[in-house]
Amino acid sequence: MLIDERLEIETPEGTLLTLSLAGPVPRAMAYGIDLVIRLVVFGILSAIVGVFGNVGTGMLLISLFLLEWFYPTLFEAFRHGQTPGKKFMGIAVVHSNGTPLSFNGSLIRNLLRTADAFPLFYFLGFISTLISPRFQRLGDMAANSVVIHVESSASAVKPDDSSATPPDWPLSREDQLALLAFQERHAQFSEPRQQELAQLAYPELSPPLALQRLKGVTRFLVEGAR
Repeated sequence: MLIDERLEIETPEGTLLTLSLAGPVPRAMAYGIDLVIRLVVFGILSAIVGVFGNVGTGMLLISLFLLEWFYPTLFEAFRHGQTPGKKFMGIAVVHSNGTPLSFNGSLIRNLLRTADAFPLFYFLGFISTLISPRFQRLGDMAANSVVIHVESSASAVKPDDSSATPPDWPLSREDQLALLAFQERHAQFSEPRQQELAQLAYPELSPPLALQRLKGVTRFLVEGAR
C-alpha cells in the first residue's frame, strides 16, 4: 500500500489528535534528496583533503562515517524531526504519541538503518513500511516513531499573528477557565495538537484558521482581565 493514511491519537486532554502518515513514496524521495546532499558534501571534502595523502584518506573516512550516521540523527533531533530532504518533501519524524522526536529516538531509528537496509537497497525496510499499519520501518518500531506530513512554514499560524478577537458566544466560567488554561499551556503542545484543540471550539473552520481564531479570543480575554 503506497497511499498515505491518518493516525488518530487521544491526548491527555481528552481530544483526538489526527496525524497524516507519510507513506513509502515521499519517504523514499526524501532519502534520495538527502543522499544527493551527502554525496555532494563528500565529493567536496574529497577534493579538499585529497592533497594530504594518507592523512587526508583518514579524514575522509571519518567524514564518511559522520555523514552516514550523524547527518540524519542530528538533523532529526535538533531540526524538528526533519532532514533537508524531509523538509523539502514536507514530512517529519515524531514519536507515535505525537510528541517531538527525542535525540535518543533519532539515534535508535538511525542505528537500525543497517537492519532496514538488509539485504540490499533498504529492501527489508521497504517491506516493513508496506506491512506496518503506520508505515514504520524496523528503526521506527524500535524508536516508537512515525513519519508524518507537516504544514509548510508559510502556512503555519504564528503565535503572535492573532489580534484580540471578541468571542462569538457567551462565555461561561468554565469556558473562561478553559481558554485561560489554553493560553498558559499552548506553547507546550505541538502545532497539530493546538489545532485539534482549537477545532473543538470552531469545528466549521480549517485547523489553522480555528487556531488563529482561538488565539485571538484568548488574547481578548487576557487583555480584558488586565
